[in-house]
Amino acid sequence: MPDDVLIVIPARMAATRLPGKPLADIAGEPMIVHVLRRAQAAGVGAVVVATDSEVIAASVTRAGGRAIMTRPDHVSGSDRIHEAVASSDPQKRCRIIVNVQGDLPTLAPADIKAALAPLDDPAVDIATLAAEIVIPQERTNPNVVKVVGATVAPGRLRALYFTRATAPHGEGPLYHHIGLYAYRRTALERFVSLPPSSLELREKLEQLRALEAGMRIDVAIVDSVPLGVDTPEDLARAREIIKAALDTSGP
Repeated sequence: MPDDVLIVIPARMAATRLPGKPLADIAGEPMIVHVLRRAQAAGVGAVVVATDSEVIAASVTRAGGRAIMTRPDHVSGSDRIHEAVASSDPQKRCRIIVNVQGDLPTLAPADIKAALAPLDDPAVDIATLAAEIVIPQERTNPNVVKVVGATVAPGRLRALYFTRATAPHGEGPLYHHIGLYAYRRTALERFVSLPPSSLELREKLEQLRALEAGMRIDVAIVDSVPLGVDTPEDLARAREIIKAALDTSGP
């Protein structure tokens, strides 16, 4: 397994719409453990969970994973990841840091690997994922973040903007942004040193800070969007999806 890639999963207990969601039971295991195992299955590097909760850390440890305790006052997952990286790799051996959100229990391991591909281009600072929108209602849903980009290679865009609006205008595909990021370590360090930007605050999208600072974000296009668990209804759907997958793969 590569030793220059580190996957970090930020997890905290303070979610307002679904309190304690990292420990929500899905098929007999906490959600954070499902995300941990999918990250491990990607086979691209070591995996750690960055948390401010002893309970989450204990759950990860029981599942054979590694947890890093971080401060409770971080304002973003990126800041929590930065602290965890500095703590777990002070020698700076890891050159690429992958941020996998802790509420994506249906994330395909292959998509984590796909997020690394744009970083083969030395001009790219940050890589992320998107999938073409196929559900008409998502085109106008402000909770579905769209990426506007220029095609630079088959299945890859250079991000020009991220927005909650329906964009770009006119005929053609729209792309649903998936909030998974692969940073060059130097890009992560620069990103967390920057103050929140005006467009970031307006759209409530952290990645716009990087674009406003002139950092390049490229987007790998994948086939589907993983379910993000934010509400009890999302959790019920995740349980259905994972139960069906386990039933299909069982003896």
